[in-house]
This record gives sequence, C-alpha cells and structure tokens, in this order.
Amino acid sequence: MRSFFPAESCKETHPNALNPQSWLQIERGKLPKLSSYPSSASIESLVKVPQPAVRPFYKPADYVEVLAQIHEELESCPPQERSNLFLLQYQVFRGLGEVKLMRRSLQGAWQKANTVHEKIIFGAWLKYEKQEEELIADLLANCGKCAKEFAPVDIASHLPFDVNVSSVGRMTNENCISQNVTFTIGDEEIVCDRQKISELSAPFNAMLKGYFSESRAETIDLSENNISPFGMKAISIFSLTGGLIEVPPNLLLEILAFANKYCCERLKDACDRRLASLVSSKEDAVELMEYALDENSTVLAASCLQVLLRDLPNCLNDSRVVEIFVHANKQQLAVMVGPGIFALFCFLSEVSMNLNSSSDKTVHILERLVEFAENDKQRILALHQLGCVRLLRKEYDEARLLFEGAVNAGHIYSVAGLARLDFIKGDKFLSYELLSSVISSVTPLGWMYQERSLYCDSDKRWDDLEKASNLDPTLAYPYMYRAASLMSTQNAQAALAEINRILGFKLSLECLEIRFFTHLTLEDYKAALCDVQTILTLRSDYRMFEGRVAASQLCTLVREHVERWTTADCWARLYDCWSAVDDIGSLSVIYQMLESDAAKGILYFRQSLLLLRLNCPEAAMRSLQLAQQHASSEHERLVYEGWILYDTGHYEEGLQKAEESISIKRSFEAFFLKAYALADSSVDPSCSPIVISLLEDALKCPSDNLRKGQALNNLGSVYVDCGKLDLAADCYINALKIRHTRAHHGLARVHCLKNDKAAAYMEMTELIKKAKNNASAYEKRSEYCDREQAKADLEMVTRLDPLRVYPYRYRAAVLMDNHKEEEAIAELSRAIAFKADLHLLHLRAAFHEHKEDVLGALRDCRAALSVDPNHQEMLELHNRVNRHEP
Repeated sequence: MRSFFPAESCKETHPNALNPQSWLQIERGKLPKLSSYPSSASIESLVKVPQPAVRPFYKPADYVEVLAQIHEELESCPPQERSNLFLLQYQVFRGLGEVKLMRRSLQGAWQKANTVHEKIIFGAWLKYEKQEEELIADLLANCGKCAKEFAPVDIASHLPFDVNVSSVGRMTNENCISQNVTFTIGDEEIVCDRQKISELSAPFNAMLKGYFSESRAETIDLSENNISPFGMKAISIFSLTGGLIEVPPNLLLEILAFANKYCCERLKDACDRRLASLVSSKEDAVELMEYALDENSTVLAASCLQVLLRDLPNCLNDSRVVEIFVHANKQQLAVMVGPGIFALFCFLSEVSMNLNSSSDKTVHILERLVEFAENDKQRILALHQLGCVRLLRKEYDEARLLFEGAVNAGHIYSVAGLARLDFIKGDKFLSYELLSSVISSVTPLGWMYQERSLYCDSDKRWDDLEKASNLDPTLAYPYMYRAASLMSTQNAQAALAEINRILGFKLSLECLEIRFFTHLTLEDYKAALCDVQTILTLRSDYRMFEGRVAASQLCTLVREHVERWTTADCWARLYDCWSAVDDIGSLSVIYQMLESDAAKGILYFRQSLLLLRLNCPEAAMRSLQLAQQHASSEHERLVYEGWILYDTGHYEEGLQKAEESISIKRSFEAFFLKAYALADSSVDPSCSPIVISLLEDALKCPSDNLRKGQALNNLGSVYVDCGKLDLAADCYINALKIRHTRAHHGLARVHCLKNDKAAAYMEMTELIKKAKNNASAYEKRSEYCDREQAKADLEMVTRLDPLRVYPYRYRAAVLMDNHKEEEAIAELSRAIAFKADLHLLHLRAAFHEHKEDVLGALRDCRAALSVDPNHQEMLELHNRVNRHEP
C-alpha cells in the first residue's frame, strides 16, 4: 500500500500533464509502437521512482536489544508501567512492519492496563486497528460470545467513590438549633433537613452547625450562589435519599457546579455518575467534556473520552473534538485520561497521520505528544514523528531541530531526515558523508545504504542499492530503482527480471505498477492487464503515475487490446493458473470474472484464499467479507462466516457455523470447513477418523476440481499422519490427475516415509518444473538430497524468497556442526536484521548458550519471548540461561 507519508519527490510538478491516451490509444488490435512517439512521451520517461519516504516510525539500530530490554522490564516493573512498555513494543514492531505482532502488543497493553483510562485508550485503539473486522464482533455476538476489546468499559465500576473523602467532621455547637433550615432563592423557599444538609460537606456543616451566624438562622439566602430553586430541591431530596432520580441533565450540571463549590463530594460523585450514564453520542461527549474538565469530574470525563475515542477516525474530522485534545492543559488532561496522556496522544497522532499526515491538526497533536513524552524512547518517537511531518510540510528549520533532538536522544534513523534536509539545502556531499559516518559507526542496516544511495552518482548508487538489498531484501525501492534504470536504457527484459525478484516474495503495489509499465514497454498487454487487475484487487482506488491517473482507467484502456474471454474461457484460464501455482495470474482471472454476472460469493471466497497465499491477510479478510455479503444462499453465507471466525482465531464458533450450514444443506464447502477447522485446531489423534469421514463427505458433494484437488490433498495429509501411506498415495495421485500440482509435495513425503528419497526428490523436481512460485518446493526438495545439493536448493530458496527462515537455520546448523560458531551466528544475524522471527532468535540464543555467552543468549531469549511469550521451548531455554546470568 502506498505510504501515507509521500516522499518529497512525489510532489514534483511536471510541465506536461499526463494524458494516458497520448500513448495508450483505445482502438482494436495492437497499440502503436512506443517508438512512434516522441521520447518525452515514452513509457520509460513517464515512469518515475519517488525517493523512499522518511517513515515516521521508531527504528532502533538494534531492535533485538530494545525488545530484550522491554521484556526484562516487563518481568520486574510495577503494574502501572506495563501498558507503556507494551506500547513501546508496539512501536518497535511497527517499525519492522510486523502487523500481527503490533496487534498482539496492543492487546497486551489493553490486558495489562492499570487504570480505566488506559483500558479505554487501548480498547479504542484495538477497535480502530480492527475497524474492518467489526463484522466479527457481530458474528461472535450471534454465537453468544463477546469480543471484549470491542465492548465499552464500564467506567463507573472502575472508578469507585472514595468514602473517606465524603466524611465530614462535625462541629459541636448544637444549642438552640432548629431541626430544619429554609434556603431562599429569589422568591422561592426550600425547606431542608439541617442535619442531612450539614452532612453533605464540611462547609455546610460549619455553616449550619458551627459558630457562624447562619448556624442559628432558620432562613439562609442562597440567591447569589448559582443554584436554582429546582436545583436546591433536588439537593434536599438527595440529602434525604442519596439519589438523583429523574433529574434532567441541565439541572445535574447546575448541581454539579454547586457541589464542587461547596465540596459536597458525595453529591458531586452522584452527579458525575448520573451525567456519565447519559453520554451516548459524540455530541453528548463534546458538550459535556467541557463541564467535566471545569468541575474535575473524572467519571464524566472518562465517559466522554470513551465515546470520542470509539468514534475514531470520524471524530477527528470535528474541529470541536480536536480543540478539546489540543487545548486542554495538563491538569484537565489528568482529569480526562489520568496517567495515560502519552498513550492518548500516541493513538491520536497515528489516527491523524493516517487521515492527513501534513495537516495542522496532525502537527498540533504531535506537539502534545512531544510535550508529554516522559523518557528518552518516548521523546525519540515524538520528535521523529513531528520531524517527519515538518519535513513533509517543507518546514525545514523546525524539522531539523526535531530530527537533531531525536538523534541526540539515540535514534540513528532520524539521521535520514537530517540528510534529506542537507540535500534540500543543496549540500549533497554533506548528506552522503552523514550517512557514511553512520554506516562506519554501527553495524550497517539496509536502510542506511538505501538512504546513502540517494546522494550518489549512478554507479555508486547502484552499488549501495545492491548492499541495501543484501542486508534487507524487503526494501522495495532498490528493486524499483534498478528496474526503472534498466527500462531507461531500453533493457525491458532485464527490468522485468529485476522487479520480479521482489514480487516473487512480496506483493507490493508500487512494484506491480513498475511491472505493469514494463509489460507495456514489451507490448505484452495480457501481462499488463494481469498486473493492473491485481493492483485493483488489492486496492480499488489505487492511482498510478505518482497519483495522477486512476488504475481503473488504465485497466479500461489496456483491456481494449486484449481478447475478451467468455465465462468458460475464464474458468479454463483459472484452472491453468491455479494448477501452475500462479497466484497473481489467478487473482487477475477472478477480477475479470467478478465483472461478469457470475455468482460472486464463491469468486470472492477463491480470491480470499489466493490473497492468504500471497501473505495479504487484510485484503483476504476484505474478500471473505465480500463473499459473505454476496452469498447466494443461507448455507453458503454460513460457510463464509465460519471461515471469517476461524481465520480470526475463533475456532469453536467457526465449527458451529459449519454445522449450521450442514444442517441446512450438505455441501462441499461446509464439510471442508468443518474438517479443516477440526484437523487444524485439535491435537487429539482420535479426531483423525472424524476428519477423514468429513473430507469423504465433502468429496461426495458437487464442486469443481480446483477445490476437490485441495480436499484430496488434505485427506492424504490426514492419512499420512495416521500412518496409512498407501491410502495417502492414492489421494495424492488422484489429486494430481485433476492437476492439483501441490499434491506432488504430499506424494514426495509418502515416498520419503517409505525410505525412497530418490522418488521423493523426483516428485519435488516435478513440482518445481510446474509451479510458477516454487521457493517452497526447492525448500522441501532439500530434505530429500545430499548435503551439497541441499545447500544449492536452499541458496535458491533464499534468492527466490529471502523471507523464508529455514534456509538460514539450516546453513547456520551446518556451520555450527563444522565448529564455525561465529559464521553460524552471523548467518542467523543476517536474517534477524530484517525479520523478527522466533525460530531464528531461538536458534541464535542456543548458539550463544553453547558458546557460554550468557548475556547474548539471554538477550535473544527475551527478544524471542517478545515475539511469542508462550513458546514453551523458548521459556525453558530462557529459564535455563537466566539461572546462569552473571
């Protein structure tokens, strides 16, 4: 997805506004050759790769060390500090792009919240992060289960009234005092019980039962005390009954101010709680928050805060809401949010940057974040984020001060901001030297070379970008730059090979856009259409040419030069792509089919399966929800709801939906869902016969070969687990007969279990030949050959998909076996630098333990437990190492 922080170069003005039809004309047949156009209108000249943005993230030079420190502090810190530590952990994972781990850290902050205010903030934050998943809460409610993070907090129960505050010391002068006292307000007289009123507060006790003149008076004038007769009558009733039943809101506000003035804590608390119970909308919250802050009403303020935060991002579009947050002083914020001020502005700043990162509103919120940062790491985050916003707004002097502050506090990544500012001033050499100094002073990371490349000449830039890719292959800019450079030299085939390197393991919209233009250069319009349809699948509002042209418009233009497919053609093409393990090609076909009158539910469901394979879980969930919305029947809808629940960790509820669907109609998908959920969520071997029966039932129901091949493959896996190898082989062979290519993998496993590694190797070789995406096939084949061939296969895996961790672990283990301990640790460190992976950290911790490097082992154990705090083997290693800590 495009960053919400556009790079500076994205905002360049172009003398010639782009008109796609000047180079892509709508006509039947082929597009005219690009050489017939002036060079200024060629595709190569139109493709520009913007500089990578300086991201507003906390990116420590050694994230493992920071995660380890956080885990160590979490083990020993007082309860009130835990939520902020989980918040810092969230920021570290955010800088690494680890979405699942970010969410889990937020969940930890919510679970360990020490105050109701923190509970409100992190609960609202989780709701905001999962705003596209609110359907899940509804589905769970239908199953009789509540998703707690979506539920509002019962604030009143978390803020009990302190009875000690309400105790009133009695005066001793009770001579000649009447039982009642009459308060006059204008022409009205309100008769009250003197004793009961005196018990409301110390001032009233002194007034009515002390040594003042009023103490013996039977009538006291309260006309100048901003209380109406109706208000005083309500107070009199409260003094007798302790309740404020059926008192209207405007009168409650009047009584609240009066109670505050006369220190009537019990009365004030009753007003506070009664008003808080009435807050149900943004309008209520905006109106009542001012009163809550003026009168120090904590329950009312917290209730208003909860309503506002749960309405994010919408409420930040209301200037009145923004005013509340950016103009409240420290004392008012303490009433509103207790000790959670930094967490509040951290949350608000993220929402505001997502809405409009360069707005005044974002600046004001980030200024508050800086103001309320309490330690170096919080200051780093706040200063760096505000620096990024100032840079985007071209407020360069302010940005420099902020980046310098972050660097001085220890945030090396903020040097990237300083380098950009030097370059903007025209001092390219200073920018280069600044990054060179960083590279020479610490263990270099990929982003450092990427940043320095921006200030190099072409040859040096290429070298730096190669180093960046070697250190961090997840960075998209180096591939995009190299591909665009190759296109500019008319070497489109080489450009295509370069951009395919990253698209083989990371589906990036910007990289798909580059490949789209490369295919146009090669006049491969089918491939270009495939890319733009995939882009639109991932993001329907995507714009190309630096945001100037809608991708949907280019899709329409390119489609005119590709032969139209019938529905039968589409199914045949989908079958071919699915069999070739061409997931992007399959997505493109489904996009085209969705534009027809075909049943959309099943197509969106297939789309979600492909997106999961491509590691796009959020897009997959959107497609699954669209499948649910477009289901053609009740039993079909229940299946999709079951998958939604299952994919979000609600296994029992997913099974329940499958059973409901089966009770309506026996269908392939309902049986498949039930079998899958049962097999994947149960470790009880006795479940295997049930799973086998369910898959057999599924195969008896009507379906297409794409899904039946998957069912046969799954059935084979269950048979293998049961030791029924011949039955498993039959399943895999039958799956291959209907071109379920992945069944080669299962059949190879059967051969291996029968001690025929040569046959297993050949089986995986067949899969490698057939599959377009075959990194996993190379990885699996490495298990069925000698060490040298295994090393070659795993090197190929790392080239095809550097995010797969097994090759690094294998190579490190081989090095360790050969007593090359430092090289083994370096191999693991190479991957850990860009991927926070439990298994890599676990193995490196074990290597450190073997070397008797207790501190190194302990650091990796703690970082690994930040990734998965419940991993049993990791916990055991941590405990063992911890006993030897010096």
